[in-house]
Amino acid sequence: MPLRKHLRSEIRRRRNTLSALEQRTAANQLKQQLAAHDKIRSANHIAIYLANDGELDPSDFIAWCWQQGKKVYLPVIHPFSKGHLLFLNYTKNSIMVINQYGILEPKLDVRSIRTIDDIDVLCTPLVAFDKTGARLGMGGGFYDRTLETWYKNFEKNRQIPPYPIGIAHNCQRVDTIPSEHWDIPLPEIITPTKNY
Repeated sequence: MPLRKHLRSEIRRRRNTLSALEQRTAANQLKQQLAAHDKIRSANHIAIYLANDGELDPSDFIAWCWQQGKKVYLPVIHPFSKGHLLFLNYTKNSIMVINQYGILEPKLDVRSIRTIDDIDVLCTPLVAFDKTGARLGMGGGFYDRTLETWYKNFEKNRQIPPYPIGIAHNCQRVDTIPSEHWDIPLPEIITPTKNY
């Protein structure tokens, strides 16, 4: 666990040293990468995140999704089930609130919830990743819990939704992630310039 904590700190520092121009360029390249992706092109319902703490900003891609008539969903911390996420429809008119981690999320409205198995593609943020698809998150386990059922079924049926894609800057790749038994590996990770 100390190694994971150190890795989180180091990669977050790396990510936060990117200049505004580097972040802007990366955001545009990400949009191009995702817009050309077969799974994204065929998807109608896409869950993603709003950038925080130097994360790769998907806002250009979100705008592209809206232009294409795709529905976008953002994670919301579940109010009753600790450590779990809900996904709410996100539009230009969504009322936003700041959650306990200082991250913007849509105001909870049960009419806007979409269940995880009704989402086609789930784009997850991450702190670090390696070539095997191992993902190191912020440490809360929110996405690991969200994808737990998907992962149990993935070996039997590779078409089961949602299809998860990790999103990261190039500088977030490391040689090896020290994994724990609860960590959910991802089938694909996309950076501004490469698809792993």
